[in-house]
Amino acid sequence: MADARDLLDEGERLDPDGLRTLQLERLRASLRHAYAHVPFYRESFDKAGVRPDDCRTLDDLARFPFTVKADLRENYPYGMFAVPQDRIRRIHASSGTTGRPTVVGYTENDLSMWSDMVARSIRAAGGRPGDKVHVAYGYGLFTGGLGAHYGAERLGCTVIPASGGMTARQVQLIQDLKPEIIMVTPSYMLTLLDEFERQGVDPRGTSLRVGIFGAEPWTEEMRREIEERFAIDAVDIYGLSEVIGPGVAQECVETKDGLHVWEDHFFPEVVDPITGEVLPDGAEGELVFTSLTKEAMPVIRYRTRDLTRLLPGTARVFRRMEKITGRSDDMVILRGVNLFPTQIEEIVLRTPGVAPHFQLRLTREGRLDSLTVRAEARAGATPEQRDAAAGVIAAAVKDGIGVSVAVEIVEPESLERSVGKIRRIVDLRPR
Repeated sequence: MADARDLLDEGERLDPDGLRTLQLERLRASLRHAYAHVPFYRESFDKAGVRPDDCRTLDDLARFPFTVKADLRENYPYGMFAVPQDRIRRIHASSGTTGRPTVVGYTENDLSMWSDMVARSIRAAGGRPGDKVHVAYGYGLFTGGLGAHYGAERLGCTVIPASGGMTARQVQLIQDLKPEIIMVTPSYMLTLLDEFERQGVDPRGTSLRVGIFGAEPWTEEMRREIEERFAIDAVDIYGLSEVIGPGVAQECVETKDGLHVWEDHFFPEVVDPITGEVLPDGAEGELVFTSLTKEAMPVIRYRTRDLTRLLPGTARVFRRMEKITGRSDDMVILRGVNLFPTQIEEIVLRTPGVAPHFQLRLTREGRLDSLTVRAEARAGATPEQRDAAAGVIAAAVKDGIGVSVAVEIVEPESLERSVGKIRRIVDLRPR
């Protein structure tokens, strides 16, 4: 494999001073673009008493207001777009499991930049032109599948658009088509591993050389298991649809020491989740992104709710972000599915035989996270009614949210309370 440093693109070859100069130029242009063409940002900036030209240094960005997911939902579907509809070439959207989805749009230039960033990410992961890339992320409104697809093609790879599901067939495709790279969620990679072994196929004997895993948090322990049992390099990719999709940051295969943020296009900050104060590099807080080159939907200081810290660059000039350690809100990501306590609450409230008091317990059984819903029985509920309620809740979570959970119906008033409130999430997973 050629040394990755021999293949760096123009942005990756910037020196620190050149990078900061480029960032400030692009940041000022992005602020002007958002202010001129998005009513939300014009009103937001005016209310905060700032104008785009008030940003004279990168530190001045802290004077500008945040954008949160609720702002995107309130401007559904196209209120955050900064270009006419006839310039939009593609639309993606979140699942909308907790209300209106967040809709994002892309111009032709946005799609080209996105492809460039995913291509850069695949190359940083060890991919090279001519490699075959098995894309097992979902296609459709979710940004994962198409983002990975066009980035791989931009790098000069051959794409196998497997999408998700049909696990036995995916194992067969990997054996027959012999891809060197797979892009998939880490939990589904473990599902594929189980299927290889079920079929009596040695996963270490496949053509796979690199796995690029994203869309959900995963641990160093999971990395070690995947690498040992598949005999591949396992690296992390980060992105979110509101910023662009996968390809915002990527772990380099030569260091595997955190994800380098592609700072020539996405400017990161880490802030105190409570006060919003910008924290120095090295301090843990909430990750915030400002787009520097997006046309269709620029985002200014978007609060991701992801918790991490920023560190100096190693394999690249760009700063690194540590693996995401959690979220500053109460969302649970269970096997790649976003789950909120309010969704469980809706199910519990409509289930006969249980009181409106519940608790979510996160544990790790073997390699994967598991969730147990513990709901209090109503006084006088019979054992048969409790069993029936447990079945109803489990089925409703599976059907409505898309994940399997365990359900325990416990005695009335037995759940731990603090100042009269039940602690909704108990995280018992090992750190």
